Amino acid sequence: MITITWQTIITAGAVIAALAAILSKYNKGYDFIKRQNLQDDEIKALRAEQTIILKGVLACLKGLSEQGCDGPVHEAEKEIEQYLIQNRATTV
Repeated sequence: MITITWQTIITAGAVIAALAAILSKYNKGYDFIKRQNLQDDEIKALRAEQTIILKGVLACLKGLSEQGCDGPVHEAEKEIEQYLIQNRATTV
C-alpha cells in the first residue's frame, strides 16, 4: 500500500514546477532561435531585392551616360559599380 504524505505531495509539486520551468526556458530559447533564423532569411531577401534595384539604377545611369549626360552621372555610376563589386566579394 502506498502512503501519501504532505511531504510527498510537496516534493511532487516541486518536481513538476521545476520541469515546467525547464520546459519554459527551452521553449523561449527555441522561439528565439526560430525568430533569428526567420529574420536572417528576411534580411537575405531584402539584400537581394536591394541589389536588383541598385542594378536597375545603374542601368539607368549608363543609359544617361550613353546619351551624353556628364558630371554626377559618371561619379554615381562608378560608386555603384564599386559598391556592387565590394558587396559581391564580402557576401560570397
